Amino acid sequence: MKFDTPAGQNPIDQLKLVGKPTDRIDGKFKTTGTAPYAYERHDVAPNQAYGYIVGSAIATGRITAMDLVEAKAAPGVIAIVSTLDMPKLPLAEHNVAHLFGGADVAHYHQAIALVVAETFEQARAAANLVRVTYARGKGRFDLAELAPSAPLEGGGSGEGSSAPKIDRVGNFEGAFTSAPVKLDATYTTPDESHAMMEPFASIAAWNGDKLTIWTSNQMITWGKKDLAKTLSIPEANLRIDSPYIGGGFGGKLFVRADAPLAALGAKAAGRPVKVTMQRPMMFNNSTHRAATIQRIRIGADRDGTITAIAHESTSGNLPDGKPETAVSQTKLLYAGANRMTLMRLAVMDLPEGNAMRAPGEAPGLMALEIAMDEMAEKLGMDPIDFRAKNDTQVDPEKPERKFSQRQLVECMHLGAERFGWSKRNAKPGQVRDGQWLVGMGMAAGFRNNMLTKSGAKVSLDRHGVVTVRTDMTDIGTGTYTIIAQTAAEMMGLPLDKVVVMLGDSDFPASAGSGGQWGANNSTSGVYAACTKLREAVAQKLGFNSADAKFSGGKVGAGNRSVAIGDAAKDGDLTVEDHIEYGDLDKRFQQSTFAGHFVEVSVNAYTGETRVRRMLAVCAAGRIINPKSARSQVIGAMTMGVGAALMEELAVDKRFGYFVNHDLATYEVPVHADIPHQEVVFLDEADVLSSPMKAKGVGELGLCGVGAAIANAVYNATGVRVRDYPITLDKFIDRLPKVA
Repeated sequence: MKFDTPAGQNPIDQLKLVGKPTDRIDGKFKTTGTAPYAYERHDVAPNQAYGYIVGSAIATGRITAMDLVEAKAAPGVIAIVSTLDMPKLPLAEHNVAHLFGGADVAHYHQAIALVVAETFEQARAAANLVRVTYARGKGRFDLAELAPSAPLEGGGSGEGSSAPKIDRVGNFEGAFTSAPVKLDATYTTPDESHAMMEPFASIAAWNGDKLTIWTSNQMITWGKKDLAKTLSIPEANLRIDSPYIGGGFGGKLFVRADAPLAALGAKAAGRPVKVTMQRPMMFNNSTHRAATIQRIRIGADRDGTITAIAHESTSGNLPDGKPETAVSQTKLLYAGANRMTLMRLAVMDLPEGNAMRAPGEAPGLMALEIAMDEMAEKLGMDPIDFRAKNDTQVDPEKPERKFSQRQLVECMHLGAERFGWSKRNAKPGQVRDGQWLVGMGMAAGFRNNMLTKSGAKVSLDRHGVVTVRTDMTDIGTGTYTIIAQTAAEMMGLPLDKVVVMLGDSDFPASAGSGGQWGANNSTSGVYAACTKLREAVAQKLGFNSADAKFSGGKVGAGNRSVAIGDAAKDGDLTVEDHIEYGDLDKRFQQSTFAGHFVEVSVNAYTGETRVRRMLAVCAAGRIINPKSARSQVIGAMTMGVGAALMEELAVDKRFGYFVNHDLATYEVPVHADIPHQEVVFLDEADVLSSPMKAKGVGELGLCGVGAAIANAVYNATGVRVRDYPITLDKFIDRLPKVA
């Protein structure tokens, strides 16, 4: 199905199931421990052995020798695969660092060997007996030191956030120089980790030259292509299965070392092998959100009209890596006649920087939305009024290109009303609750809507049950449920008459889970397949498909009504289709918007910061399942608290690794840190997006939250912190004096 004209009325608009808060279908499996995650697939292949990864103890250099004698003689050891046994595995499309092979070391904890044994404990013990000799190289580990000489570099995240190395509209320098009110400030965000609950894990089994991998991967089609290239096997000989994923946040968009090592281990052992990446290795072996140094300059007239805006960002990555695209949203979020964005990329020897939930906008808005508050204060304007003053309904760089929908101002105004913004004291450091300084902050949220081809296969049986098959994944987002809602709505069935099967590369290729594109595109693919199935059912039952009504498990037209299952009484009806898009997203800018509001308290004596309450008002097209969408947003808001107040990978600048590489020392928020959250969705349906008229909210719930917290801390204390995370050591000496 080609979607190249605005969506008209269609069966989804009945909203009998779509748009209704619905319990997650997979909830009962997850709460009872029966959802089969990758490492727990004990039933899929008999006689599984255990693999344990050995990681490099240096960040850059070469392995000169590896002594495996003791390890091979250890109890239970079946095989050892050494990086010295083979050249580097080929580099796949979505990997920057080679996953295995060869003596060269590119980053700390690079996989250099896999020990396979009868039990996990035996594999771990033998791995500790592997003796490695290195020739350490001189590394580049300090972004601040490298930044002044970092060259300009453009790039994209691959999920909607991108920018050229330098982009100019008008004369920024001239307009900024002549602006009566100016801001020129630098902000930093640290390296951060996905720190998902489920580790990277895979089970591999060979059957002749055919390989099956049960793994945890967000993008099955990408994963199959990349793993086949990495292992130098035909894609036709590879099957990937990933029905349940225990969190990814972008870290599982790409194949990691566990998958090819499980395959190599299984080949060497002659039997299935399971590999999980040990927690301390996940932080350095896999990808992370790269640190940024961002400079923002804003010039405005005294009435608050922005006349000049510039956003520069410097980040680092391995050779051939991409920059963190932190300037991307600044190209679209606010008006301003004279504009400039640029990005610099330093070559570093730290682990690979890549997609982490909302790459680009998440760290970019952490800086931009503080700058907007600082500028509002200089102008003597309310932060909401300043943002609303500079709202735009067109792409500021291409005024002929309108936004398909843009309700940012509505989000902010409704949020202000719901949150009690009028009670905020604009003068910082004035509100106290006992020994606590109390403040409110807000920020705008922004994330693009991406359209990508997505397919599905649907079958109807004689019992009136529809089964949907697609390689779409569920990373805890509720995909099983929204796909079931879509199919049930299209076919006129109750939810319990729909079976959803996900995550298998033998199924039609879908959009996959990432960049908040999954829900809209995967359900649109199901919509396309169900449209074809409706036609097949109508034809089978002797109805004109244009007249046939699907409702209550029956198909009818005029005075005639037939049970839908009768169409399959001679055998299942099965069809396959996909959604593909025309140029609507090129002709119209498609984005999502939010207003984030936060109240914090800061202890006047200790500097301890506590979040008291949070609100997000989101404009993101049709919300397919408000219940799971709310869960997505409050989870993202929680991640924003982590980024603002806690999360930081500490870099050892001598030896080039992330020191706090476990969940004990890499701090993330817990329930006690998040007392109250509220989410409001604006009622909108974007006919230019898809037949579902939806967009996405997964990243939107995060984008802007960090800055809202930073702005609230400033309002509470009068102390501005521009370097994340906002830990007490950065401002305790500047807190208001306590009598």
